[in-house]
Amino acid sequence: MTSTSAAPAEPIAILFVGNSYTFGRLDPVESYNAGNVDDMTRPRPDLPGAPFTDTSGTNPWEPHPWGGVPGIFKQLTLQAGLDYRVSLSTRNAASLRGHFLNTANANWDLRGNIAAKKWDVVLLQEQSDAALPPGRGKNANLPQFSAYADKIERFIHVGSTESYRERQMYTAFYGSTAACVAAGGTDASCGNNVLRTIPANPNANPHAKVYLTQTWARPDMVFPHLVTTPNADYPAVPDGRPIVDTRDPNFPSGYPATLYYESDGLAAMTADLHASFYNKLGTNPNFAGVVPVGDAFQRALDAGVAKGGYFYDASGVYTAARPSDPMNLWWDDYLHASKYGSYLSALVILGTLTNIDPWSFGASEQAAADLGISGGDAVRLQRVASDQLAAAGIRLTRIPCLHANPRAPAACKFSR
Repeated sequence: MTSTSAAPAEPIAILFVGNSYTFGRLDPVESYNAGNVDDMTRPRPDLPGAPFTDTSGTNPWEPHPWGGVPGIFKQLTLQAGLDYRVSLSTRNAASLRGHFLNTANANWDLRGNIAAKKWDVVLLQEQSDAALPPGRGKNANLPQFSAYADKIERFIHVGSTESYRERQMYTAFYGSTAACVAAGGTDASCGNNVLRTIPANPNANPHAKVYLTQTWARPDMVFPHLVTTPNADYPAVPDGRPIVDTRDPNFPSGYPATLYYESDGLAAMTADLHASFYNKLGTNPNFAGVVPVGDAFQRALDAGVAKGGYFYDASGVYTAARPSDPMNLWWDDYLHASKYGSYLSALVILGTLTNIDPWSFGASEQAAADLGISGGDAVRLQRVASDQLAAAGIRLTRIPCLHANPRAPAACKFSR
């Protein structure tokens, strides 16, 4: 009698499409677990055509390869006994439009990365403030966010070739260029008449699960401060941390930043982002869901788990952390996530995609320890993620033995 055994399942192929919110902006997140993540925008002189040899889309303090939030996610899946093959296609400040139209530079084929493989799961991370309502952010452009979220979704699921002009596209949606602008677009985007020709995606997968990742509110758009610029004194300043921008001779001591939610606060900005992402989900049932990262940030503030004020001093310069402060979800520029914010992001992503309760991991979770997050803070962030996912209607499965020991034997692991 011959015995047979089932062939091992293929790893779940997941692609993170995004920007510095995704790759983490700086260590310890930026390079975290990079050996287990395929950074598709790293320089590749070993491939024909030497793609991505031009690294002008990055800064010297952001060396490839990147692990970032995908790297944290990968570590969490390993501890849960799940097999994910994790890739990321990211660029600083990239919008979904920038990914689809390859607006970075000549040899950064961001759209080509999306078409490079047959993905099982794709997460789309829009530019930080692009999904805000009209006039509520420097990069606010609801028509563009909506159009290119749909275009990338269709490129992944259907993948047919297309040619279009943005002016015609927006006119079809809104009736006129002026109506597109009134809906929150810009004259430049609503009236763009360049012919765009998009080749077919040879690896389109109609069964892929495509998610939108909800961005978080930004203290730098809420609290009064002076405009900053990255400190370019690299490597003396290894992370490009913000300094007051004094390059304008009319403002030798710096000038006030433009604020968009000063009278409304972080909660109002979170609510606007929530509405934009969930409205997009409501108009396009081909998306698998929204990953409520921004809502989780706000929940951490509301629960007193994370710092919600005292971001800048009276002179308008960011303040250093004080021993009495709660953990800070943002880095010093109050735009990008800190290690705590990135860890919270990865927990929410894991729960959304796998239905594992993030609170299963407990104080001994490995990624938190690697990032220098205390066991107590790790549990607090896990609980915030768990509560937010439950509030979003995502059904979670708790794994008690994983909570007791994240490096437990295989018998403890999660199976679906």
